[in-house]
Amino acid sequence: MFLDSIRKKLSSFQIIILGFLGVILMGTILLMLPVSVDSGTGASLSDALFTATSAVCVTGLVIRDTATYWSVFGQVVILTLIQVGGLGIITFAAFIAMISGRKISLLQRSMLQDSISAHQIGGIVKMTGFIFKTALIIELTGAVLMLPAFCSRYGSYGIWMSIFHSISAFCNAGFDIMGDKTGAFSSLTGLSTDPWVVIPVSLLIITGGIGFLTWKDLTENRFRFRSYRMQSKVVLVTTLILLVVPTLLLFFLEYDSGPVRERLFLSLFQAVTPRTAGFNTADLTVLSGTGKMLLIVLMLIGGSPGSTAGGMKTTTLAVLLSDASTVFRRKNHVQMFGRRVEEGAIRNAATLFIMYLTLPMLGAAIISLNEGLPVSASLFETASAIGTVGLSLGITPSLGLISRLILILLMFFGRVGGLTLVYAALNRNSSEVSQRPVEKIMVG
Repeated sequence: MFLDSIRKKLSSFQIIILGFLGVILMGTILLMLPVSVDSGTGASLSDALFTATSAVCVTGLVIRDTATYWSVFGQVVILTLIQVGGLGIITFAAFIAMISGRKISLLQRSMLQDSISAHQIGGIVKMTGFIFKTALIIELTGAVLMLPAFCSRYGSYGIWMSIFHSISAFCNAGFDIMGDKTGAFSSLTGLSTDPWVVIPVSLLIITGGIGFLTWKDLTENRFRFRSYRMQSKVVLVTTLILLVVPTLLLFFLEYDSGPVRERLFLSLFQAVTPRTAGFNTADLTVLSGTGKMLLIVLMLIGGSPGSTAGGMKTTTLAVLLSDASTVFRRKNHVQMFGRRVEEGAIRNAATLFIMYLTLPMLGAAIISLNEGLPVSASLFETASAIGTVGLSLGITPSLGLISRLILILLMFFGRVGGLTLVYAALNRNSSEVSQRPVEKIMVG
């Protein structure tokens, strides 16, 4: 009864935030246990909190190499946090309630709707089952595809590596356990030309990033593109553009020498992974300023709504560009694929854009002043944090406590969502009965 009364007083957005905080706290405690660290000494509060936050927020920024610092138990804890954080705290809790035979209440259904960005509350329980079924099938398929590559190199240990990297890739987490094989913080650089690793990981990142609502459309309507919801059409088209264009730019501008096959693999993977995945198959520090800026933009855009990815989302970018096009063409309404976009979505897109533009810049300025680092390098790390990406120029492990806390807050913001935090803080549904007089203001 006490818990029920608390649930009624809290909004669904507040419960989502508390859920994430609770799992992060639990993960922090588990990672501080001596059994979680390979040396048997236990991790410090700072290391455990940062790692747990990065795992639950499916970011991938690390201050300790996952393979060499954490024990197998610690790696299992991290992978569990990744799976729970990737699929969503509320979604995971609802699934456990479903398989245990408990009835999902109307309040829980409402929280599920907010958690996975569903359009309507009807059919939300079936959607939860679909999410877990889809995730399991895709993750198992990815692990099986990578099994020959890892087992041929590392024997039976390759089974664990295949499972770990498949779940990490699908959840767009970017955690890897390659450190004891190819060097600490090496990510997948030692396998940059292996198609049995590069291609499955790339596909896992993409499938996890397009969102379960889009996957629902794909399974129901197959190749009948016209039957898709407008959101699914926007997600697929925007995702395709954000894959093709950056791949070509990186191919011709950054990786302009060497075998074509190697250049293509490097370009494609570095175009895919900034979409909040965090793996890398090349040394990012050698990229030009233009290349790093391209990755920052891709990190801030991120994946799609209702997915395992972070960022301000592909649909946000599409709505903003469509809105600009509407102004240029002097039209009255924003339209995409023969449908009019509601005004609320346009306002939300503009708000998210401002948040994702100002917060990483502010964080980068503070880190730059605090650590004596270039603003550009600091911005790369903060964009990676708020976009829940995990790519790094190698400065995160050496950051001080204040800078780590900034990255922790940005990771949490990026995973939970800016609007969720705002709605949770305000927690009031005000409806304007009267309207103020209109007065013109010139902009531009």
